[in-house]
Amino acid sequence: MNRWFSSRCVGYVSAWLCSVGSVLCGISCTSGERTEVFESFYTLAGDTLGITTVVDSLQVPWEIALGPQGDLWYTEQHGTVSRVDLTTGERKRLLQLDDVFVLRTSGLLGLALHPDMDTHPYVFLAYTAEEGDKRCSRIMRYSYDAKQDTFLDPLVIREFGAWTSHFGARIQIAPDGKLMVTSGDGAQDGYAQDTSVVLGKILRFNIDGSVPTDNPIAGSPVWSWGLRNPQGLAFGRNGLLYNSDHGDATDDEVNLIQKGHNYGWPEVEGYIDTKKELGFAQGVPVAEPLKAWTPTVAPAAVVAYDESQIPAFNHSLLLATLKGNALHVLKLDDKGTHVISDSVLFRQVFGRLRALCVDSNGDVYFGTSNRDWNPNGTPKPNDDRILRIRKVGKREVGNRKVLPAATPEEGNGEQRNAKALYTNYCAACHKADGKGVADVFPNLTESPLVLGKSPDPLIRLVLSGRREMPAFHFLKDQELAEILNYTKQQLAKAENAIDAADVHRIREKL
Repeated sequence: MNRWFSSRCVGYVSAWLCSVGSVLCGISCTSGERTEVFESFYTLAGDTLGITTVVDSLQVPWEIALGPQGDLWYTEQHGTVSRVDLTTGERKRLLQLDDVFVLRTSGLLGLALHPDMDTHPYVFLAYTAEEGDKRCSRIMRYSYDAKQDTFLDPLVIREFGAWTSHFGARIQIAPDGKLMVTSGDGAQDGYAQDTSVVLGKILRFNIDGSVPTDNPIAGSPVWSWGLRNPQGLAFGRNGLLYNSDHGDATDDEVNLIQKGHNYGWPEVEGYIDTKKELGFAQGVPVAEPLKAWTPTVAPAAVVAYDESQIPAFNHSLLLATLKGNALHVLKLDDKGTHVISDSVLFRQVFGRLRALCVDSNGDVYFGTSNRDWNPNGTPKPNDDRILRIRKVGKREVGNRKVLPAATPEEGNGEQRNAKALYTNYCAACHKADGKGVADVFPNLTESPLVLGKSPDPLIRLVLSGRREMPAFHFLKDQELAEILNYTKQQLAKAENAIDAADVHRIREKL
């Protein structure tokens, strides 16, 4: 755990809040008192958590990191590295990348600061670069000059292919000083299992960009493989390394990452529990996830929490989710090798959550992602934001309303409800109203397949998938019929219905 933070980071005080304005921080001021007025409160396991906005009006803050002076550094997808002083609220832009390419999930993504900036004053970035008609994924190291407050001596550690999705791009400095980077498979079939390429992997470098001699494959930065789009990476107790990985239509994962291990994608999704997966795993050892989710939640940043500030978080993995619009608290066993419970907090409160970090006082910072390429609804005027969670007492709460932080999983007991099925499997892309995202996900309410009289082409597409649309063959005939009828009749206002027999008939032909 990084120990740069001092006790001054525990709270914002009214004297300086009044000087910078309560709009920025989302809290109000009481003259002459060192008090903090929170914007909302939540109860969890007998404790009360207070939420404040640290900085707002951002453009997709992809990563948050603790700075050497107790400040908070963050990237924004369109190419900026900035910091906010947690004592004054002052923001400063540190770097603007001129060659960043932004489309959908590409752009400036990962950020890591070396934990010993006095000895190794390095800042590491992962982003998508464009030079002329050439695009690449680029891992960079900069030297940070604290006196001049500037970035110097850019060093390219690695360049590799860039597509329009599945970038991974989370960065961590390991306890042994090595640089760890996640890379997605670029939505390119076969790359995750091919150890001769760096896509769909966890990569490990020396901080000068060279390949460590103790990597599992001589001369290669590949540390582990078989991943699809790993957007989370974190070291926990005893140096254990965890990651989150996006599945396709099923099985988002949290994994315990180990040297030379294969995590299965695309041959194994989640646990090894189908005939096809069992056959593959007989010849190729595959590490199963600690936790998998179907319906998917779109997991992003993950951090290990081992502080006493928030007891309910202690010895857990905190996981930000995009589709899930929530913060998961994954309680670990004593060894840190099994997830024993999953609590879901702040569901649908702050929107899509992408970035996380924990300070040395045990306060948690999280970043929203409501202005990215795939928003859930309309962003709020002050989106995107970086917010803070801390434990508070009766004095801070006063007579304010306190809400439950944890909410039951949606759809429990109602998984066969048509709207719940559509929400779980379709709404993240095609949205609750079925109108999709312009030039990305089709508008179902105007789709000839949805509006057509014959059900066969629509059923065939949903069962088999096409291009970026996953195959939903794992759903039962009745479940697929209910989703399709909800889409046709409730969203597109078409009259003709599809029944389970129609789905079964097409399934038998495929």
